[in-house]
Order: sequence, then structure tokens, then C-alpha cells
Amino acid sequence: MTPRTAAHDAAARGERRRMGVRGMACIAGAYEHPTRKAPDKGVAQLHAECAIGALADAGLSPRDVDGYFCAGDAPGLGPLSVLDYMGLRPRHMDSTEIGGASYLAHVSHAAQAIAAGKCDVALITLAGRPRSEGSSGTVARSWGANVPDDPFELPYGRTTVGSYALVAARHMHEFGTTSEQLAWVKVAASHHAQHNPQAMLRKVVTVEDVVGSPMVADPLHRLDCCVVSDGGGALVVTRPEIARSLSRPVVTLRGAGESVKGREGGYADLTASATREAGAAAFAEAGVTPADIRYASIYDSFTITVVVQVEDLGFCEKGAGGRFVADGNLISGVGRLAWNTDGGGLCNNHPANRGGMTKVIEAVRQLRGEAHPAVQVPGLSLALVNGTGGLLGHRHGAATLILERE
Repeated sequence: MTPRTAAHDAAARGERRRMGVRGMACIAGAYEHPTRKAPDKGVAQLHAECAIGALADAGLSPRDVDGYFCAGDAPGLGPLSVLDYMGLRPRHMDSTEIGGASYLAHVSHAAQAIAAGKCDVALITLAGRPRSEGSSGTVARSWGANVPDDPFELPYGRTTVGSYALVAARHMHEFGTTSEQLAWVKVAASHHAQHNPQAMLRKVVTVEDVVGSPMVADPLHRLDCCVVSDGGGALVVTRPEIARSLSRPVVTLRGAGESVKGREGGYADLTASATREAGAAAFAEAGVTPADIRYASIYDSFTITVVVQVEDLGFCEKGAGGRFVADGNLISGVGRLAWNTDGGGLCNNHPANRGGMTKVIEAVRQLRGEAHPAVQVPGLSLALVNGTGGLLGHRHGAATLILERE
């Protein structure tokens, strides 16, 4: 046997990097829980109902599941508690936690686990009850015990919406972005939500409606903010051979990327996000460019979140995001980039205060041709999904997926 050398190891690592996750796994099942308020259900029950729905959508059963993925929304001991509740005993588990980006990362991690032979059918679930529990982005928020910067920031009332307001204010200062431009993100979301019977906000709004709504954290108005909802969702990721044996359109993972962005000693650029690196990695692995994308699911916790991400994903230059989203450019059938055609977090739902899962689900609907006919992008073969977790004006993570219909 020839002894392994550093050169051999480097070559092997390079080959794995070239292979990545492209074509390694498919999304065979997707399910969005219909509830927007569930005072009579526990979080574990919502996880289980989402799991049943996604497996039924794929044409599989709980007995087929041998991999399970969840994040911090799972109750108790995370995967241990939910798996015990659902009666599952997988041979592979992953509880990666990067906020709303977790579920995109889980799709990538599931593909890696499948490629490594760790599992064949991976189940990913999200569920929560923030609406029933009275959660709000206007309340001072801690990241938990022993976070070093909390004692310095919490006394000043650090809130979720306040953090994003800092990003919006800086973007306006640096690039001349206006409240009217941000409002177009909400307008686009409302044009899509009117066709979604489950959306919390179905009324079509105007730019004037958005900028005329009450100020929450200057310069963000109430209609610049996402809804708060109960609910959840689930995905089933499988080996390609399994997906092709089922009676559903095959949606393949073509590229993926992840990144993080910290406080950077107080010198962080508030106008840039971790999406810049995560998106670049996904595009490189998929072998496509932003010009190839006609539909994108992009996490929309606030209108400014979308503006920053379309820039960092390369759909326009840094600083041009306000102009890019204006004048209906995100409305399906009208603009250059169809976006969040279910109404997104701004109008449809934002389960567990984490929007990444539903972004993947709507992208799967679009690629299958199962979105509402009024917003379906015709002949779609590629879709991008991007999610962030944490706070853009604070530390956060990002994950990007490029999905393809075979």
C-alpha cells in the first residue's frame, strides 16, 4: 500500500471541494403548516405535524427517515426531545443553530451527510408559537447567558427592530437610499400575498401606505416589519435515486454556501452582510451567476434586509439596492426578479421568528410549477434561496442555496 502524503491529502480535499454538494441530494418533500396562530398546540406537536405533511408530500413514511435536522426552535433537548415525541430513531442527527439561516444550512448539511453515507432520507423541521406567546421585535433581546456584549448593550434597550433600523439609517446615509425605495419591498410582498389564502396580510398596499404607517424605529415604519406568526414547516431531503423513484418533480441541490459576520471589534460595515460570502460560494459551486436567476426566495424580516441581500448576492452593485427594488422590480410577471411569491415574512408568515424554512418551501413550489398561477414564473429551472439568522446590525450567519428542477 502506498503511504499517504500531505500531497495526497491536499488533492483529496481539493476534489471534495470541487464536488461540493452539487447533485448529491434532492428535496423530495416540502410542507408549510397552515396555522398562523396555534394557542391549542405545543411546539413539539407542530414539529410533528410539519414532519407528517412533508413526508406525505414526498410519498414517504416516518419509517423511511434515517436522518433528522433541527435548530434552536426545537423544544427541550432539541433533536432528542422532538425525535422522542415523534417516535423516530435516525442514525444521523444535526442541530446546527444559525437562526433563520439554519434550515438552509440543514439542506446543505443533509446533502453532505447523504453523500457521506450517513443517511438516505433526511427530515428537517421548524416550528414555533411566537404569536401565541406574545413575542415582539420591539422588546430588548438577550442572546443568552454569558454573551460578552450583552451587559454593555442591553441597558440601552437593544431590540431586533432597532438593530435593523441602524442598518437602514447607515444605508441611507452612505447611498442615498430612501424610505420610498424600502417601501417597494413591502408593496411587492403584498402583491403576491393577495393570492395566498393563508397569508396574514392579503391587502395590497402602496408606497404611501408604507411610509405613512407609524414609525417603529427610525427610519423603519410598521409596514417595513415582518409579521409575527405561529406555525412551521418541514423538508425531506433524499438521495437522488430515491427522489427520482417518487411521483414528484425532482428538485436538486446544485450549490450551497454558508458564512458568518461578527461585531468585528465595533468596526463592522453595517451595509454588508454575511450573504456576500455565502452567496458567492453557492454561485461558484452551482456554476451559475445572478443573471441566470429569475426567481429568488430572500429572507425578509424587514424591508432593509432584502435591499442589503440583493446587493450582496450580486443582483446589483452595493448601494444600488434601493433603486433595484423600486418600481415593482420584485413583483412576479412585472419586474426583473420574482421574489417571495407567497408574500414572505412581510405578509405571509414568519413562524418561530425564523423565516428560512418557508423560503425554501416557496422555491420548491416555484420549481415544481405549484405556486399560485398568478405568481408562478413560467418555465422555471433555477431558483435561489437566501436566509440570514441573528441580526444584520449585530452578529449573524447566512446561508444560500441554488436549487434546480431536473
